[in-house]
Amino acid sequence: MRAGLRLRQVVNLANGSTLAGLGVAALGRARVARGPDGLFTGTGYRLPVPPAPAFCLGNVIVTRLGEIAPSSPLFRHEARHATQYAWCGGVAMVPLYLAAAAASWALTGDFGSRNVFERRAGLADGGYTDKPLRPGLRRAVARSGAFRPGSRLTGSGPRACAPGRILPARASAARDGSSASPSR
Repeated sequence: MRAGLRLRQVVNLANGSTLAGLGVAALGRARVARGPDGLFTGTGYRLPVPPAPAFCLGNVIVTRLGEIAPSSPLFRHEARHATQYAWCGGVAMVPLYLAAAAASWALTGDFGSRNVFERRAGLADGGYTDKPLRPGLRRAVARSGAFRPGSRLTGSGPRACAPGRILPARASAARDGSSASPSR
């Protein structure tokens, strides 16, 4: 196992998130088995919450499915969440994730689309799609001029306001001939 994956395994064990994952898998009567890269899989999860077909707690990937192939996009997506648990200090990720899901829902009407954790784990791999801002928010942003082509937040051209497209301030300023500092 690579050193980074071993570190993830040790950190998630130490921060309690893997033990919490094993406990949740047991509560949901999932069959737990060792998987690759220091991960565990809990298949056949039976509790109604969370409603997702798969989720991760520490180094434990829990799913309602009968099996989950390590080569599948969903497995890779959930493995990225295991790394996020290590970076976020374990079960502290749960309220952070819920806050990100609430923000995503407020912005788009979808819990995963603008959720930073889901985006970093790979939206498509997790079965999510990128959704636009709610119509009222799009209109408010358009009226504010914050995302007009050539602004410091977008850049220019027909794809300037594509979802998730934000250019660094320095690149935008250089393009419009401005010498303004990025901190203004």
